[in-house]
Amino acid sequence: MFDFGIIPPAMFLGMVIFMLYGFPVAFSLAAVGLFFGIIGIVTGHFDEALLQALPLRFFGIVSNDLLLAIPFFTFMGAVLERCGLAEDLLEGTGKLFGGVPGGLAYAVILVGAVLGAITGTVAASVITMGVISLPIMLRYGYNPRLATGVIAASGTITQVIPPSLVLVVLADQLGKSVGDMYRGAIGPSILQVAIFVLFILVLSIVRPKSMPPLPKEVRGDFNWALLMKVLMGMVPSIVLIFLVLGTIFMGLATPTEAGALGVVGAMALAAMNRRLTWPLIREAMTSTTHITSMVVMILIGSTCFSLVFQGMDGSRWIEHMLSGIPGGPVGFLIFVNIFIFVLAFFLDFFEIAFIVIPMLAPVASNLGIDLIWFGVLICVNMQTSFMHPPFGFALFYLRSIAGREVKTSDIYMGALPWVGMQLILVAIVIFWPQSVTYWLDHGPKVDPNSIKIEVPGFGGQLGLPPLGAPGGSGSPQIPGLTLPALPSAPPPPPAQ
Repeated sequence: MFDFGIIPPAMFLGMVIFMLYGFPVAFSLAAVGLFFGIIGIVTGHFDEALLQALPLRFFGIVSNDLLLAIPFFTFMGAVLERCGLAEDLLEGTGKLFGGVPGGLAYAVILVGAVLGAITGTVAASVITMGVISLPIMLRYGYNPRLATGVIAASGTITQVIPPSLVLVVLADQLGKSVGDMYRGAIGPSILQVAIFVLFILVLSIVRPKSMPPLPKEVRGDFNWALLMKVLMGMVPSIVLIFLVLGTIFMGLATPTEAGALGVVGAMALAAMNRRLTWPLIREAMTSTTHITSMVVMILIGSTCFSLVFQGMDGSRWIEHMLSGIPGGPVGFLIFVNIFIFVLAFFLDFFEIAFIVIPMLAPVASNLGIDLIWFGVLICVNMQTSFMHPPFGFALFYLRSIAGREVKTSDIYMGALPWVGMQLILVAIVIFWPQSVTYWLDHGPKVDPNSIKIEVPGFGGQLGLPPLGAPGGSGSPQIPGLTLPALPSAPPPPPAQ
């Protein structure tokens, strides 16, 4: 039995109390970390020399190229929110499926998935689809709880569908490739959309009056011209999805570069819709600055907390506490998902990713759990942070744009079935890991031995043979790598 002292659990409790009290998360984390760091120095539990690493950690945060993907994807989503793409997609798909019970609900789910694949932000999806589709659904007899629930849920699909910002942050915290996280999320994304569509199908059979079809004079006659119009409206979206995701999956671009391509594509779409104006760009830049600043400040606060927490063996305390959970890896995953589900009532997904994941990742790795699977599973669970009452942000977004005829109780009660379906997906991913790992196993493979790095002319300029060549330094040759030899050290000076 290890004796880790009382300070690590006291730090964790202090962090929770500060957040529940309502202090800003970034400053709460930094204050708790530095306060307990001073206590640890005074009591001899913490080496003050570790604090010298804080400036280097801060510099590492602001110079992290991977985190550049966050402002790019945020700006892309903010532009697309205002460029009219969602209106065109919802109008076309609504008319296409409007003739069957639940047709508008199908349209909202499918368009939500497409928007999730090109915006990556929940707020943009929920607000856009709420403004466009909620009045129409209510006007033609949809149950308010069903209408608000399907809109909020289809917006939170964005959490799982690449290029989700959550997946970028989780990849950074787990030390894994963003491309692998995106590939691992493909299966759960498809499953989540399928579960939602199946629910609407069953409900349309059991309770068709809660989701009547659109009148014929609204949807018009079905014809092939309408079908082609819908498909042609999706072509720009498909092109943008390829720019963002296809280049990552094919290894042609990093997530940051793909995000930059996505920004260019989003501005091109806005220009095609004649909505690329300076006010639009200014609003998108303001939104991007707010979110990016928040992320960086939370990262700075969390690194203060984690440095002190780990310096006092807090990570070993967490590992010792969680490694003894019965059930092995499955028991650990069940406990962790229940724990994160409860935390999501009070904390934002950024806060969970920056605070909790660094504590849990070493335990998962020691238990032999694939960290890509673990990260995607946590991402699926954190969908619920946007949906469950009373603090779900998707519900707040929907309340802000819904009319007075929609009761707040209807929004909250309408969200509960969709939270249940999100938890069903959590269970599926836990007990069927292949839903994540299949796409990793069948992704593109790169043979490291096929990578060849050459520095032409460098050895020739020095008059030296390449590394490992006859007459060279005698160092062992690395397969597939050609580098010049280094000059030998000068002889020591003669003794005086």
